[in-house]
Amino acid sequence: MTDTPLRLLVVDDDAGIRDLLADYLAKQGLQVKTARDAQEMDERLAGFDPDLVIMDLMLPGEDGLSLTRKLKAARAVPVIMLSARGEEIDRIVGLEVGADDYLPKPFNPRELLARIRAVLRRGTGLSGGAQANAAEAVHFGPFALDLAAQSLVRAGEDIPLTQAEFTLLKLFVEHPNRALSRDQIMDWLKGFDRDPFDRSIDVRVTRLRKKIEDDPANPAYIRTIWGQGYLFSPKGRGA
Repeated sequence: MTDTPLRLLVVDDDAGIRDLLADYLAKQGLQVKTARDAQEMDERLAGFDPDLVIMDLMLPGEDGLSLTRKLKAARAVPVIMLSARGEEIDRIVGLEVGADDYLPKPFNPRELLARIRAVLRRGTGLSGGAQANAAEAVHFGPFALDLAAQSLVRAGEDIPLTQAEFTLLKLFVEHPNRALSRDQIMDWLKGFDRDPFDRSIDVRVTRLRKKIEDDPANPAYIRTIWGQGYLFSPKGRGA
């Protein structure tokens, strides 16, 4: 943690949850603002630049999925989504629109705090050799991935990535030409549930393929190795 308090925005229509989280997270040294709906969220964001947003799925008026999609399109901020239903389809859709993690209600505030730290650690932590070369771009095919700026460029054109997509792509480029199982990926990308039926990694791979593959149905860079996991080929299928 830095000397500057981390800034969080909690968007939830339940006043009890807003007050609980604001009080608990403030006691952990975080700066917290809250909003009950889309309008209040926009008002808070006008004068507040959060490091992370906690977003309830079921909100009055515009729901959390729509707000997350808009938020991700406007700024690079991690989002943890909350839902009282906790159904798998909610989790998958939440990840598809760009949420970085998902937590069903009811939850322990300590678990939420752990997930907040894990999401922020995934976004800022560089491992091993990546630390030494953070200032350099990693090239594969026509792409350049800048690890320091967390940006992806193809032929001079920026390709927008969510925090989760960038972190996954960084993991792949740091482990090229090696089949990585879903369990290995979840171990490296801290903060995921270890449910054997968790499809979050598959969802993230699908989203990433749509941004870097000419034919996502026949991927050249992120290939599925049946029975093993995923393999990243920096040179495409010719690797």
